[in-house]
Amino acid sequence: QGAAQYSADAIEIPVLNAGDGAGNHPTQTLLDLFTIREAHGTLEGLNVVLVGDLRYGRTVHSLSHALVRFGATLTLVSPDSLRMPSEIVSDLTTGGAEVTETADLAGTIAEADVIYMTRIQKERFPDEDEYTKVAGIYMLTASDLAGAKKSMIIMHPLPRVNEIHPSVDSTHHARYFQQAFNGVVARMALLCDCLGVKVPKKVK
Repeated sequence: QGAAQYSADAIEIPVLNAGDGAGNHPTQTLLDLFTIREAHGTLEGLNVVLVGDLRYGRTVHSLSHALVRFGATLTLVSPDSLRMPSEIVSDLTTGGAEVTETADLAGTIAEADVIYMTRIQKERFPDEDEYTKVAGIYMLTASDLAGAKKSMIIMHPLPRVNEIHPSVDSTHHARYFQQAFNGVVARMALLCDCLGVKVPKKVK
């Protein structure tokens, strides 16, 4: 954690942070923003629910900072032991963002434009008993989505464990497989930009 920033401070060539421990994951944020815009046609003013391991989940650390730049309303859903780090919440709210913290996933579904699920990361827990207390605490099923907006999308940085039931995969809300594909093209574009490679607007 922090290695990418340390490297960037020490050298004068581009450093791409593809995830630094439990810190941040800015390239994931690029593909996440692309996926959201692809689905909704905009990034402005959306209700976004971030769910699961918000303490160690580097994807949500980066994504939350990006979303509030577009006026997103954030709802942070996690057990108490895995809440978003207080310094991140402070950064978001100091900038004027509307942020709500809760442990109740079910109560957030109806108003959500995006539900961003994350796995509980067993490898981050020094004590397996602590992991057992929260493992499987959230599982989204197809039946849970009955009251959701038709346009609502479900995302996940993958890999998943059991936080999204397979019944969700065949619903029109599921966007995580397309999201994974978008990761390829987003990172290709980033590499091209850093290397000065010009790509035609229309590629056969």
